[in-house]
Amino acid sequence: MTSGRNYDPLADAFRRWGYLDANLDPLERLSPYVHPDLEEAIAAAQPAEVDKWRSIYSSCLGIEYMHMVDRDRVDWVRDYVEEGRPPVDEKRILGRLMESELFERFLHSRYVGSKRFSIDGVAGLIPLIDSIIDAGADKGAEFLYIAMSHRGRINVMKNIVNIPTENIFASMEDFDPRSVLGAGDVKYHMGATGTYTTFGGKTVEVHLSTNPSHLEAVDAVVMGRTRARQDRWGPDGRAKYLPVTCHGDAAFAGQGIVAETLNLADLPPYSVGGTIQIIVNNQVGFTASPEVLHTTRFSSDAAKRLSIPIIHVNGEAPRAVWWAGRIAADFRAEFHTDVVVDIIGYRRYGHSEVEDPTLTQPLVYKKIKERPMLWELFAERIAVPQDEVDRMQELVMSDLSKHQEIGRAYEKRPTFWELPDFWGRYHGGLHEPAFDVDTGVDSARLGEIGERITSYPDGFNVHPKIQKLLDQRLEMVEGKRAVDWGMAEALALGSVLWDGERVRLTGQDSRRGTFNHRHAALIDVETGESYVPLAHLRDGQGDFTVVDSPLSEAAALGFEYGYSREYPDALVLWEAQFGDFVNGAQIVVDQYLSAAEDKWWLLSGVTLLLPHGYE
Repeated sequence: MTSGRNYDPLADAFRRWGYLDANLDPLERLSPYVHPDLEEAIAAAQPAEVDKWRSIYSSCLGIEYMHMVDRDRVDWVRDYVEEGRPPVDEKRILGRLMESELFERFLHSRYVGSKRFSIDGVAGLIPLIDSIIDAGADKGAEFLYIAMSHRGRINVMKNIVNIPTENIFASMEDFDPRSVLGAGDVKYHMGATGTYTTFGGKTVEVHLSTNPSHLEAVDAVVMGRTRARQDRWGPDGRAKYLPVTCHGDAAFAGQGIVAETLNLADLPPYSVGGTIQIIVNNQVGFTASPEVLHTTRFSSDAAKRLSIPIIHVNGEAPRAVWWAGRIAADFRAEFHTDVVVDIIGYRRYGHSEVEDPTLTQPLVYKKIKERPMLWELFAERIAVPQDEVDRMQELVMSDLSKHQEIGRAYEKRPTFWELPDFWGRYHGGLHEPAFDVDTGVDSARLGEIGERITSYPDGFNVHPKIQKLLDQRLEMVEGKRAVDWGMAEALALGSVLWDGERVRLTGQDSRRGTFNHRHAALIDVETGESYVPLAHLRDGQGDFTVVDSPLSEAAALGFEYGYSREYPDALVLWEAQFGDFVNGAQIVVDQYLSAAEDKWWLLSGVTLLLPHGYE
């Protein structure tokens, strides 16, 4: 509570427990729960007061925030949601829902048996992202990075990334299969780039990141991509670049890389100023129901490790969905940290459109079969005249038919993305000797680098053992002693930095080095302060970052791979503490480092350091 405010037991109970009693599930499987503390407070209060607080905290939107340890964050959320909701453009939201759901219906009828992993049942995702981008742009965001798995991806390509509709239809057509033999990937794994125009007329560049079938592998990759672009931009990069990650509910609760990535949120070498984490919650995982997917009531409980709000919203309450996006974007802008939006709906078809979900969830799918589309429900709810609804629907469907005809005339599959200009001088494919360069460094230059990496400021108190090491390294530069691995590496990195290039080295205990061989950071034995000699070679040198990463492999390597994708001119290195630790990041190695060029025509220069000969 803010100091000076009178304590209100009813308000406090709703702030703490109101989200449990909210109407969040369109199919009424997740029953509201009245916490005993809330029940007692309601019993002692006047009905009008109860209604007031229920409308704020237990309507179609429930927000968990009293678990946060930061008082200013608690106060901000409380004041923000209790001030009331601003008006929304209901007609525009209706139009967006129609565009989203009718597109899915069109695909379902025109491409029977084709897998697309539709957004049906959680179509509110589109206006949710609309709201986030709209609010984010108001706070200065100009670039959006989106990570998501296959479900709803094609719809996001059309309605958020704004890939030309005819290009999407062309990708659905049956081109010559020999044209992609040995390379390529399915359409719902591909990345996409485009431009989004907000409701307020601002433009935002959108990057939908490529992702394999491993649902959450992309999470840390997008954080790394975002951080690299922010570093490229400069001091206000965090406001310019906004990352949004879309998860399935089962994957958010079950995949360890989610927890690893959440842990990066506020660590300085990894922070991106906050990621908006969206759980696209259709309350099923392939064929499994929630009761076997996560121990807790909500799959989002995995995020409670962070001091961030978790917003639950009924996916069939479009106004509440819009409001949820606004809260999330404004909180991120205010506190520069993550926020979770759990949009709860269902999955209209099977895991893919060719599967029969009634085999495993017969009762649920009986309900779903009888459920109208969301745009139909919302049009009725906001009392749009039927003739106007018919006119809007006819316009959307005719537009889709027109673009399908254009797409069908294509003679080859279109691409959905363009690489940034900074990739222009890089080439993939087989090794060509013509690209080889002389990597030797003049001995005089090595001498200068060696002197600088064995020195430190006056008054800095170096550990006696480290002083002996530095003395030995200076002898190596002078030719009095053989150069060992640690010194060779330092000279190599120093030569790159000397030429003005950026170097980023991360890994568990990488500053000292697993085998006590690196000591890239010197520690003052009196003050505990650190000094990094490689960061102080000369004016105009490249930026040097050396990081002791968290005890993570998959997310840590995924981040560095993502960083290398947006900073090809930097030397980006990830070190496994022991070589076999790379096994913990095998999905990232297999699906990104090894395969991305063949699957997605994307390059990366990330370098792996794998002690014990695993290179």
